[in-house]
Amino acid sequence: MTPDCLEHLIQLIKCPSVTPQDGGAFFILVNTLKLLGFSIEEKDFQTKNTSIVKNLYARFGTEAPHLMFAGHIDVVPPGDFNHWTYPPFSATIAEGKIYGRGIVDMKGSIACFIAAVARFIPKYKNFGSISLLITGDEEGPAINGTKKMLSWIEKKGEKWDACIVGEPTCNHIIGDTIKIGRRGSLSGEITIHGKQGHVAYPHLTENPIRGLIPLLHQLTNIGFDTGNTTFSPTNMEITTIDVGNPSKNVIPAQVKMSFNIRFNDLWNEKTLKEEIRSRLIKGIQNVPKLSHTVHFSSPVSPVFLTHDRKLTSLLSKSIYNTTGNIPLLSTSGGTSDARFIKDYCPVIEFGLVGRTMHALNENASLQDLEDLTCIYENFLQNWFITPSQ
Repeated sequence: MTPDCLEHLIQLIKCPSVTPQDGGAFFILVNTLKLLGFSIEEKDFQTKNTSIVKNLYARFGTEAPHLMFAGHIDVVPPGDFNHWTYPPFSATIAEGKIYGRGIVDMKGSIACFIAAVARFIPKYKNFGSISLLITGDEEGPAINGTKKMLSWIEKKGEKWDACIVGEPTCNHIIGDTIKIGRRGSLSGEITIHGKQGHVAYPHLTENPIRGLIPLLHQLTNIGFDTGNTTFSPTNMEITTIDVGNPSKNVIPAQVKMSFNIRFNDLWNEKTLKEEIRSRLIKGIQNVPKLSHTVHFSSPVSPVFLTHDRKLTSLLSKSIYNTTGNIPLLSTSGGTSDARFIKDYCPVIEFGLVGRTMHALNENASLQDLEDLTCIYENFLQNWFITPSQ
């Protein structure tokens, strides 16, 4: 990486921007982007029972075509600092790597894209427009961030032709994976209702735990589907089971369990909820004295797939030009803010290797950071300049 780019990244990592705090990161971004000639709009959002969240929208140029880069400066908590080899907000460089919470997810890709833009802009005139949408609410509730910013900016007349989200998409080496879509996500809580009583008098009670095993079989042992060419099979995981019973001589009144389902495009919110309700009925039908309720959490993250061949092919070409790697087009992994952006323009995701994201000693190699910068720069040239020549 160039010294200026590395220094900018170090400054960002040193900002303790655990959601919803920005730790000074937006101040650094605003000053950096202003020096490059971007117009800046900052917007704070807050809703009931949430903290104020800072957001940033920056644009260079006024004409089409218009490419947006989206990302977030908020990070997950680092945990106990004593467990880190280097302090999580020190941006320590050692053995060819830079360490710090958020370097991978995703301050590194933000710094790389800005560095790529700084290299690209002086070389070309009247190429179109580049914008950045950066939020401080992606790792948290994701209520006061990208979703609200997109609506607010669109009402001001902004339109985009394509977007890259800088999430850490690569699995092993830089350039091995581009995310072209995401599975949907549905969460909820199931309660099995029984009758509380003394453990020595089971005939006077209805133990809800007896209904748990057949219910779990219906929910987790029977597959939902086998997947398809673009998505892996739909998968359900039980995340908590709780009877709320500290006493060993009392049969509990109920059992609660939380779940999450990552689903492919063979399902939608309506059909998946219907399937869950059907399986609950089958699972508990042999224990007739028990009943159940299910509560689905809102909102449900929809499944989506980007079909823009120009976007994926040009980024794949840039990756190959820089690294010699041919990327896999994937829909694996968790949800991201791309689920909001898809409603406004074609969107794909590409960033650093994600092996250490959210982990102790989160780090990225300096070579990967330079490669990512070069990929972004080459993509800007391919997307804006090459097609018109």
